[in-house]
Amino acid sequence: MMDDLVLLGRTLAPPTIETVQAAVARACARIAPVWPLADFVAVNPFVGLSGMGFAEACDWMGAVAGAEMLPPRSAWRAALREGRLTCADLDTALARHTGPHGLDRAALLHALHTDRTPPTASVPDVADLLGQAAFVAERISAFCAAWFDEGQAAWPLDRGPSMFAAWRDWVRHDRTPDAAGLPGLRQALWGPADPLATIEAALARLGVRGPATDAILHRALLGIGGWAGFARGRGWVAALDGRHDDTLQAILAIRLAWDAALLATATQPQAAQWRAALATVPTATPDPAEHAPDLLLLEAAEIAVQRRIEAGLARSASAPDARPAVQAAFCIDVRSEPYRRAFEQAIPGVETIGFAGFYGVAMEWLPRGAAEGLAAGRAQCPVLLQPGVRVCEAVLDGAVPRMAAWQRMVGAWRAWKGGAASCFPFVEVTGLAAGLRLVADGFGWRRARQPGGRPDLEPGEACGHPTGIASSARVDTAEAVLRAMSLARGTLARLVLLAGHEGASVNNPHAAGLDCGACGGHGGGPNARVVALLLNDPSVRAGLAARGLVLPSDSWVLAATHDTTSDDVALHDTELVPPTHLADLAALEAGLDAASHLARLARAPGLGVTPEARRLEITPAARRLDMLVRRRTRDWAQVRPEWALAGNAAFIAAPRARTRGMDLEGRAFLHSYDWRQDTGFATLTLILTAPMVVASWINLQYYGSVVDNRVFGAGDKVLHNLVGGVGVLEGNGGDLRVGLPWQSLHDGTRLRHDPVRLSVYVDAPLPAIEAVLDAQPDVAALVRNGWLHLFRVGENGHVARLRKQPG
Repeated sequence: MMDDLVLLGRTLAPPTIETVQAAVARACARIAPVWPLADFVAVNPFVGLSGMGFAEACDWMGAVAGAEMLPPRSAWRAALREGRLTCADLDTALARHTGPHGLDRAALLHALHTDRTPPTASVPDVADLLGQAAFVAERISAFCAAWFDEGQAAWPLDRGPSMFAAWRDWVRHDRTPDAAGLPGLRQALWGPADPLATIEAALARLGVRGPATDAILHRALLGIGGWAGFARGRGWVAALDGRHDDTLQAILAIRLAWDAALLATATQPQAAQWRAALATVPTATPDPAEHAPDLLLLEAAEIAVQRRIEAGLARSASAPDARPAVQAAFCIDVRSEPYRRAFEQAIPGVETIGFAGFYGVAMEWLPRGAAEGLAAGRAQCPVLLQPGVRVCEAVLDGAVPRMAAWQRMVGAWRAWKGGAASCFPFVEVTGLAAGLRLVADGFGWRRARQPGGRPDLEPGEACGHPTGIASSARVDTAEAVLRAMSLARGTLARLVLLAGHEGASVNNPHAAGLDCGACGGHGGGPNARVVALLLNDPSVRAGLAARGLVLPSDSWVLAATHDTTSDDVALHDTELVPPTHLADLAALEAGLDAASHLARLARAPGLGVTPEARRLEITPAARRLDMLVRRRTRDWAQVRPEWALAGNAAFIAAPRARTRGMDLEGRAFLHSYDWRQDTGFATLTLILTAPMVVASWINLQYYGSVVDNRVFGAGDKVLHNLVGGVGVLEGNGGDLRVGLPWQSLHDGTRLRHDPVRLSVYVDAPLPAIEAVLDAQPDVAALVRNGWLHLFRVGENGHVARLRKQPG
């Protein structure tokens, strides 16, 4: 039983188990979820802090983890030197915030040219205090790697009934502390069999209670933050499925057990040092003026971005009156924006559309072989959603037995290649065959994988679960897609292209990070193919007509996949195109080839590939440039196959006429939206609660990975080692690394991503936007607390800022 504690003149009663449980829940909620590499999606590392103001979160993370949340001033010095930031932007930021910061332009410029002192954690941690933080992280990480392993380990861990029970058995046999010169530590780790009871006992041994509890618990989780985030991701998925998962609580108990054991074996002076450090936690009061210069510099950089966007919005083009030659929908991903401009240049009269790349179909995709247990299904939807249907990829030629034999052979080959003993002599044994493959990879001679099969929408069953889409649900889905894309009242073109996207790279653990985040870190081609099949289905069209949505009889919907690394676009299911549309298809293919070349020309300088031609014609020199860009997709030594979403800074929900002709430099998420077609503003609600939130997650992942890659990023890609098939370590030990590698943010000379918060522009009536925010407190908190900027676009491109954020 804990006794009352007198601290700073106040008597703190011992916490009850209910109090501890509530504090544990708060600490766990502050950890951002992390997904496995195969489903790598951008995650806002501050998602658990969004209830705080941005400045308050800066103070909290600095105190708890010594984490930096404000950009380096060197980034803004470079921006000022290059003209991307101006003194006028500084003046605008100062005018927006006239509080008691006591700064003017001269003081702000002085601060800009003076580097800031990095924050130091003021919340104590026993392992860190005793110089054992790296050792503790390494031991917990070794256990977590074994527990979470998804098939990489040749000798898997006997997981037992629970993670915490398995860990208790692990520490009984782990002699590493003894070998490290920490006698008695292994015995001190042994405690209660229940995680919550262990946390309560550890807090009692540490003397933690009262206001310090939340900070101490959060600090403990951040001490093994990578694996804590992975456990939080498990809990996130379980909650979507209606289940409860307490793995993160187990990790917290493990981490606190180590702290309590270290303190129990510490010397008297070390224990006194811990008590003194603990006594200062409740009295830590941040200085409100401490971050004022950096907050103003950050907002000035954001104003510079907003200034250029708003100048373009003021010159909005008029919407075309004639029926477009082609309508092409692309994901709202920032990499689609340059391609859409290139496509509009290549095919005059084309209309491009921006929509979330899962095309409104939250599905589990079972590729060829999944129904036979030869492959795993995958969720093709944002991680904020749960798949509602399962769709199988049908094998058109019925070659399941041949495919099964082939996949078993491939599985045996991979097992031998990755075996604990056979991996070492692999190249020597395979000899010339392995050498030829390395040469083929190095010169980019290997043929790209071609999509096969076709989505099977007929109701059925696979792996004990229903598959396919019922007839009534098909009409509902098609109607929802058309309305969300603002196509319910428009006239469809003869050819309508729905393009998913994915990135191509080899020898890249973070390859899924180049794919579609709206599809759960996978390629969006399956979703585009499903929607195309739905919209071409005569029975679906008849059902839509009965609801007042009559699609032109001569409109055909075609699916495609945009490879964002090479900027090639592959068309799917072209054998289904009717003869009446073959000439249209040929014209579309020629236009896509031209657009892809133009997009590669625009991207080449940023990739270090020197453009040799800037004409629409495909000259020999231009073909060489195309080859050099494409070769990056197959170069196993390439650490920067593409820049993915680096540079993202804005989200615009408006008709294309608002942004057509603007060069947004691949920095804007473009979502097509016409509020005049949005009855009841259901689509507006969807945009602000899903695509905008996902874009903010992406934006803040890049932001966090830049401002403090040590805490929020993945470190040096060259040093990465796969662990458990789920993540990477930097080197041969330590915590799981999450976020983005430094090579995804920096080209070796300068940052390729300016760390700015997302600026969101919505073309809709002000009362409608305010109503959505009032009904969605979590979304409103992002705006009110300064995690993003929200603007309303009115008539003639006039822009008004909503819910002005605190500094």
